[in-house]
Amino acid sequence: MTGMQLTGGRTSRRGFLGHTVTAAAAGLAAVSTLSVSGCSDSMRSASGRKSNGFIGKGDIVLLQGDSITDAGRDKKREDNANDVRALGTGYALFIASQLLGEPADASVKVYNRGISGNKVFQLANRWDKDCIALKPNVVSILIGVNDIWHTLNGEYNGTVEVYERDYRALLTRTQQALPGVRLVICEPFVLRTGAVTDKWFPEFDGYRAAAKRVAKDSHAVFVPFQATFDEAVKSAPPAYWAGDGVHPTIAGAGLMARTWLDVVSHAKA
Repeated sequence: MTGMQLTGGRTSRRGFLGHTVTAAAAGLAAVSTLSVSGCSDSMRSASGRKSNGFIGKGDIVLLQGDSITDAGRDKKREDNANDVRALGTGYALFIASQLLGEPADASVKVYNRGISGNKVFQLANRWDKDCIALKPNVVSILIGVNDIWHTLNGEYNGTVEVYERDYRALLTRTQQALPGVRLVICEPFVLRTGAVTDKWFPEFDGYRAAAKRVAKDSHAVFVPFQATFDEAVKSAPPAYWAGDGVHPTIAGAGLMARTWLDVVSHAKA
């Protein structure tokens, strides 16, 4: 991504988060990206979500994860639902714009509580405040890249087994605390460019498989982001979608939002 710096082969998160666009520009980019990618059809199908019951009037939707979800959000405003600055400049903002606008329904409340650098155990450490206390009806989680990345750079001693064990425990805890909660598990993804080298593989594929198993066993909706980007690189190079191979560009975030909306709009409660 233009303007990001690499230090020792690792992308600086400060550099990434510092390279944000204004909320207004992000909103315009969201509309442009989703329209160009054909998301008008997705939006129409998403408007049917009220009838299939996965997301309904008055629902609280929580988007959780690491820096991909965080996307430079203003944490001082995080208690404000549907706040453009609190939602960040990534896929969470784009999803919220469609949930609130097609059809128009401000009764849905969307929160972004992603935090840059988080791994599964760090989600668990803040889960009471950043999930349970909000009493969400829908919880969407994208986590996993840091669980392997920080292991590769020596900052964390994690394994696929630890990731899966911690993830299962987190979801069990969530379902016990929030009976009837609807879960959306997003597949962790990377693109082979920037910080993502051959040393990520095949281990990273194990994290993806673990997330899919956890989703199935938790009766959660599974969003196949890796498959989406694998298809996208047939039409544009990896850096077009994620400059460092991990953090999406505006085009990548728009594609994520479209994929999420397509999957969730067809899910059953």
